[in-house]
Amino acid sequence: MMQLPVIKLGISRCLLGESVRYDGGHKLDRYLRDTLGRYVRWVPVCPEVECGLSVPREAMCLVGTPEKHSLLTVKSRVDHTDRMITWANSVLPRLEKEDLCGFVFKSHSPSSAMRDAKIYTESGQPSARGPGMFAAEFMRRFPLVPVEDEGRLNDEPLRENFIERVFNYARWKDFVREGASARGLVDFHARHKLLLMAHSPAHYRELGRLTAGASGLSRKELLSRYYQQMLDGMKLMATVKKNTNVLYHAAGHFKKKLSADEKQELSEVIANYHDGLVPLVVPIVLLRHYTRKYQEPYLSRQYYLNPHPVELKLRNHA
Repeated sequence: MMQLPVIKLGISRCLLGESVRYDGGHKLDRYLRDTLGRYVRWVPVCPEVECGLSVPREAMCLVGTPEKHSLLTVKSRVDHTDRMITWANSVLPRLEKEDLCGFVFKSHSPSSAMRDAKIYTESGQPSARGPGMFAAEFMRRFPLVPVEDEGRLNDEPLRENFIERVFNYARWKDFVREGASARGLVDFHARHKLLLMAHSPAHYRELGRLTAGASGLSRKELLSRYYQQMLDGMKLMATVKKNTNVLYHAAGHFKKKLSADEKQELSEVIANYHDGLVPLVVPIVLLRHYTRKYQEPYLSRQYYLNPHPVELKLRNHA
């Protein structure tokens, strides 16, 4: 099995069970703390407490327009916008040194929501939704870092997509730290072929053309363009149809190695996945088995078969 990198993720402190919310409570997410937490190192952040507000404190909300809004207390209308922005500008350089590979924000929070904090008009009517004030600054500073909020991670496909992007980003950062040569990029691209195809065959082809024409670009421009396009592709959801195509593609590497019974078994398992009778993990486990049994060199290097720890059970949903 391919070695998985040790990675660090930012997280809203209340999601780890810390009593830092405006009402003195927390929003412990046991999957994040107890399951995913076994494979990542959490870097907890609470913008409201760390910018100097007390626990408990008056609730706050965003007031204005999606383009320009302020962070105000709900009843007394105290404006904490400058306090929050000043603190964010001081803490983001520290978070950059943490070398984060992702961030899990608190949904609906006026400071920490990724996308669904309510924005109110001056008269108090909800008019739009957007990122919390700190989350917006974080995403502006680190546009490549995978982000999600804990509410959306209750959706199993979204959870799988986010964690795949996290581990993919960790591999990319390791690749860059190791020197990121042109030859190395070709190998990096090849090892991610099936994983990229499961998300977006079009992005895989475009990235192939980019690596083939790398001689016309500076190293910095090549790496920047490559990973931005890769990230755009990985954000697209893997589907049953795309996974099925990838599974049959992988099965083709065993045409001259499997017995007739083994070929039939593999074909039936892939068809059962396509028809919704078994989850993705079932054909994946069988492909891993044949890859080890027949020492298939190409598939043994494909991250598609081992993109993240199997104990997270991300491919166990139908």
